[in-house]
Amino acid sequence: MIDLGISKMALIGAVALIVIGPEKLPRVARTVGALLGKAQRYVNDVKAEVNRSMELDELKKMKETVEGAARDVENSIQTGAADFEKQWTETAGEAASALSGELPQVYPEYKHPRKKWRVKQGATPNWYKARQGIRTKALSGAARVARYRPQRLS
Repeated sequence: MIDLGISKMALIGAVALIVIGPEKLPRVARTVGALLGKAQRYVNDVKAEVNRSMELDELKKMKETVEGAARDVENSIQTGAADFEKQWTETAGEAASALSGELPQVYPEYKHPRKKWRVKQGATPNWYKARQGIRTKALSGAARVARYRPQRLS
């Protein structure tokens, strides 16, 4: 890379001051600074993209290894399940041959579902509800305000 020291930077600044002039030098310096900033951002973006692609390759390799391990586990589970089913059927066959008579089936005791609670509450007569002060109809908030609003004296 270019080796720029303090002495070389001072020499470049003196030459630029003479060639460009003191009026245009600040504008040129801002433009050069903006271009250098854009170049640095571009280089950083390229570096970040390269790093992302490398990480993506590593993730793909890791994904393949995990999928391979999952396939191995799945195969071992399937073979184990097949062996278990064989042993189960053999054991069940032996148990069935050992039992010569059938056992009677036991059913759970009947429990009432208690679904008629509405009928029980609805059986109270309206005259009794009115005498006891039980509401028979629900009022909305606006209807309640209108009903119980005090009357104006005119």
